[in-house]
Amino acid sequence: MSDFFTGDKKSVTFPTDYDSIIERIHRVDPIQYGKTRNYTAGAVTYLSPYVSRGVISGKQIHDALIANGYNAVESEKLLQELAWREYFQRVWQNKGDSLFEDIKQPQANVLHNRMIASIIHATTGIHAIDQHIKDFYHTGYLHNHVRMYVASITCNIGKAQWLLPSRWMYAHLLDGDLASNTCSWQWVAGAFSSKAYYCNQENINRFTTSQQQNTFLDLPVEALSDVPLPASLTDTTDWRLETILPSLPKPSIDTSRPTLLYNSYNLDPRWRKGENVNRILLLEPSHFQKFPVSQKVLEFILALSNNITGIQIVVGEVSEVAALYKNSANTKDFFISKEHPAFMHYPGSKDERDWIYPTVTGYYPSFFAFWKQCQRSGRTEIMS
Repeated sequence: MSDFFTGDKKSVTFPTDYDSIIERIHRVDPIQYGKTRNYTAGAVTYLSPYVSRGVISGKQIHDALIANGYNAVESEKLLQELAWREYFQRVWQNKGDSLFEDIKQPQANVLHNRMIASIIHATTGIHAIDQHIKDFYHTGYLHNHVRMYVASITCNIGKAQWLLPSRWMYAHLLDGDLASNTCSWQWVAGAFSSKAYYCNQENINRFTTSQQQNTFLDLPVEALSDVPLPASLTDTTDWRLETILPSLPKPSIDTSRPTLLYNSYNLDPRWRKGENVNRILLLEPSHFQKFPVSQKVLEFILALSNNITGIQIVVGEVSEVAALYKNSANTKDFFISKEHPAFMHYPGSKDERDWIYPTVTGYYPSFFAFWKQCQRSGRTEIMS
């Protein structure tokens, strides 16, 4: 998987053309993934931005594993990671806006609701973490373990409430998934888990191949909950970001035809391909005001949309697009989107997403309760 990197292999790149994305799916080695995924230099798939943005689905990856001859045992770790993503989406479906509040219990020992300045500026003093944050701004990617380390340092050592830091991270992630990111921060902070997650320097050194010692994390894990607030984590800031959306001309819409509504979570070039419809990538200012993203993320979204034949980009609210059908008898019949908790306000019909485990719905209090149902659903058994 070395071809996914450039330069000194610290800078991972993400192509946006569909053929390269599909090629990346077929290069996945679930065996090596299972053995090395916890290491920052491990054989991870680098597919998360495309899954999050709806260019591909977890089901496509699952089906590619079957086509490439891998069985359930060899693919279990990767399937579990894909299932985590579906689990968090099901939590959002059931919790709605309360996803953005403590789900199970209040986060303990919170000192403030602000952002820790040294996290933003990559000056925590934990060298591996600081370097990964710097790389994060450049690439839009963070290894999953590093995300946990950053959240643990921020919430459990720095005593920051999880919401604002989670928004900071989401804003810079190419694979920004509000459900996965929000629930993961809550899991680390102990608001969506039985206890808070702590990482120590030994753990960071092991999985980032660093060798730093004598830091505020250089203690046994069980001792970290009593660590005094480190000096490097005391300064805070009220982090804010404004997403600058492009200025574009009005779209050319044939109101005698239905309109497919795409968004930053549905950029699937295969969706209803070949149908005689209008295709609109809708960038609603209200959405990005509530959940801002960086310019790098916005450019990535726009580049991915180029894979959709006939796509037009509209910056505006869905009500403005609906107004173009003002002379039609029933505007709701002219709009089709994919179901997603962030866009339930779209008019018209909503297609189901491509789930790996479509029959496992509802709220489960833990991932492992959800995963047991996934195993029972039969989807993993067909790979045996």
